[in-house]
Amino acid sequence: MNKLPSNLRMGSVHLTIKNMARSLDFYQTSLGLQVHDHTSNTARLGVGGDDLLVLVENPNAPIARRSTGLYHFALLLPSRLALADALRRLIETQTPIQGGADHLVSEAIYLPDPDNNGIELYRDRPRDQWTFHGSSVNMATDPLDYQGILDELNAAPVDWQGAHAGTVMGHVHLHVSHLQPTLDFYCEVLGFDLMARMGHAAGFVSAGGYHHHLGLNTWQGVGAPPPPAGAIGLRHATIILPNHADLEQLSQRLNTANISFEQRDDGLIVRDPSQNELWFVTEHRT
Repeated sequence: MNKLPSNLRMGSVHLTIKNMARSLDFYQTSLGLQVHDHTSNTARLGVGGDDLLVLVENPNAPIARRSTGLYHFALLLPSRLALADALRRLIETQTPIQGGADHLVSEAIYLPDPDNNGIELYRDRPRDQWTFHGSSVNMATDPLDYQGILDELNAAPVDWQGAHAGTVMGHVHLHVSHLQPTLDFYCEVLGFDLMARMGHAAGFVSAGGYHHHLGLNTWQGVGAPPPPAGAIGLRHATIILPNHADLEQLSQRLNTANISFEQRDDGLIVRDPSQNELWFVTEHRT
């Protein structure tokens, strides 16, 4: 079976939000993202390179409840020092957080945006520190050493300069309606590898041995429906493939599996079994 290329990467996450001014204040002030472009009802944000986040304002967007869709998008910071800097900024701005965790492969902080879209800020431990059980990477939800992270600032105190250069979209975690059909789709059709599983409740898939590019869970309830049309939350997540040949191979796998998708000049759009929308594009097309 063909696999997705090991050097794929996650691209921009597109969200529907209710109030652009409120969201831009949060993402700039609390997280330090830059506005790359702002026209009409759309704003594109990042750290000066590729867009990481695209916000689309709809003041009348309904709220999704107990549905599939976004659990969180995860910004991968380039170092523990960068995570410490981000944590200090959250403290300085009194930005509420939902918690933190040591996942063995990473250290993570969780918080909501003003529309309750989930966000993870995390740093990876070096891969040679990850451990495996067979082909599954060992992950946990251990207490986060907040003080140890903040102590990183003692050796290299810096004034807040915004989100660190090198911050990328590390992974996206989705609510789905049924786990096994979803894992079959992501692994057997799209070509991801299953890296870890939490019983019948969650699974984590990736390319190239990463701990996960996508998390998938049924924590909103088995059989959860898709959100209402145009609801607050995920519009689509972008996955960037190295070249057009990879895109062609993916198209062939989707056709073979009789999975409908939309072909575009810059890639293709496909929905998973829970109607979460994914855009596959090639490099420099996000």
